[in-house]
Amino acid sequence: MKLSVLIPSFNRLHSLSVAVESVLAQSHFEKEGWVLNRDYELIVIDDGSDDGTAEYVGRVYPDVQLLVQNNRGVSAARNAGLGVAQGEWIALLDSDDSWMPEKLSVQFDAIDETGLAVCHTQEIWIRKGVRVNQHNKHQKHGGMIYAHCLPLCAMSPSSILIHRDVFSKVGGFDEGLPACEDYDLWLRICSYYQVAFVGSPQIYKTGGHADQLSRQHWGMDRFRVTALEKILIQADFDSKPKPKPKPDWLLNQELIAQTRSTLLEKAKILRNGAIKHANQQLAEEMTRKIERWNR
Repeated sequence: MKLSVLIPSFNRLHSLSVAVESVLAQSHFEKEGWVLNRDYELIVIDDGSDDGTAEYVGRVYPDVQLLVQNNRGVSAARNAGLGVAQGEWIALLDSDDSWMPEKLSVQFDAIDETGLAVCHTQEIWIRKGVRVNQHNKHQKHGGMIYAHCLPLCAMSPSSILIHRDVFSKVGGFDEGLPACEDYDLWLRICSYYQVAFVGSPQIYKTGGHADQLSRQHWGMDRFRVTALEKILIQADFDSKPKPKPKPDWLLNQELIAQTRSTLLEKAKILRNGAIKHANQQLAEEMTRKIERWNR
């Protein structure tokens, strides 16, 4: 099997068919003995939906592989898909997004050209049915993009195409993070891998609806601070001001210092907000983190 496409879904029956149809409509092409729209599998992971998702997928898309689990969150759903996926390459698609017809074709061209194991694309943003422009801070990049991953999420899960060996090296999605799980994974991936970037938009990324994780959780930087701590701990920065280089790691002393600086900046902002809103628990937690990493 050359490619596995994973679509996690929780109560998104209203948009799921658009996502699935955009995969089924991918342009036909043949490369190195394999044929898109033949040598791939599409896996939908129903994360405990109660809107009839499982019945609908089984009835309308009998050739789609369906996994059903109790509601455990998007990270657990994606990891469940990774656990059964047979593809050499993994593509992710959120159930409220969709692909353009050439998406996979141009990505495999980029991978052939660069020899890289990770590829993402430009995207078109749709908010409440209207196209909106991205801010400069959301500009996408290729190559060694770790520094661009520090402020905020630098790649869209729906645009990503990843060789499965990458997950073997860095692990899957962190199921302990209720949000910013993609931010966490991109940090880990980009500490080891350069990425290919397709500059033309290849996905429609929709937003503005109430069930988005970014609207369900306040203080999203709480989870980004956790992800940044994981990188610093991996670098052994906590005990050694000058961490030892790790095999195949792309991070140097400057990038580790940038990671620490970003963590401290986010933690201080969170602490100030917590003090303002009388959230003593969060203020104390951020104070401990600032003291730990401000060395």
